[in-house]
Amino acid sequence: MKIAIHAFDGVTMFHLAVPQMVFDEVTRQGLADWQTVLFADREGSVRTAEGYVIGGVRGLGAAADADLVVVPSWIPDGREPGPALRKALLAAHGGGATIAGLCLGAIAVADLGLLDGRSAITHWHAVDDLARKHPSVDVEADVLYLDHGDVITSAGTASGIDACLHVVRTRLGAEAANKVARSLVVAPHREGGQAQFIERPVPQQEGNDPIAVATTWALEHLGEDLSVDRLAAAAHLSRRTFVRAFRATTGSTPAAWVRSRRLDEARLLLESTEIPVEQVAAHCGFGNAVTLRQNFAEAFGSTPSSYRKRFATTA
Repeated sequence: MKIAIHAFDGVTMFHLAVPQMVFDEVTRQGLADWQTVLFADREGSVRTAEGYVIGGVRGLGAAADADLVVVPSWIPDGREPGPALRKALLAAHGGGATIAGLCLGAIAVADLGLLDGRSAITHWHAVDDLARKHPSVDVEADVLYLDHGDVITSAGTASGIDACLHVVRTRLGAEAANKVARSLVVAPHREGGQAQFIERPVPQQEGNDPIAVATTWALEHLGEDLSVDRLAAAAHLSRRTFVRAFRATTGSTPAAWVRSRRLDEARLLLESTEIPVEQVAAHCGFGNAVTLRQNFAEAFGSTPSSYRKRFATTA
């Protein structure tokens, strides 16, 4: 199988290396004869974001006979693929090649029209940009990759490894993917999605704003009953006025906001302490570990215990 990987001036070495490492390992392990080549808008060399010059890069013709064409990232300014690259990628797709947009490369693939009416994923920093730019694309923010057979997209940065291992798994089977993963010392299939990596800052409001007063009070009482009536009382507003003002200020319902803040607090405790999950649940207002696990899995695609193993900062 031939894999053509698009390179461009300013691409990071990591993004460029991920598909080469995974797919070249297939050949190194003797699992199949897979060949990777780098191609760009013009033959010659590219300069990476780190300042290194990579030579031996082929021209757009390298994508013509590829079985898989990978756009491993994309230009930070978000420009659309130029006419020549667009033509080459669409021709490759029309000829039967699978097109993979990894990380921000998913936006370039969406620019081609290949994701219209389909689901897609990109780095969590850019999911809103992708959704605004391509409203016909169903952007899923909390998965690691999505495969439509002819088009693949992945979430941010290291999720490209997950997507490439998925390609190995679908083409050569689970045993081959596991062997490649072991050689690269990575998980053959990671649990959860990129939602567990997203930072969720608390919206800032003026201190004398009644909603700010209520949210500040709520953050100090997450383990207590935080019904709408109690929050409205903290804001010194009627229930109806509070709900309307809360949505206008935060863009969320009080219940959804409280749940998110409790989950944020749970993540912090899981990362920075060793207290049992049952105590984390009680401290954050979930009542018991079962309720915490249900909410945690729904929000982050992972269990509290798995999250702690991955992100714990305690010794």
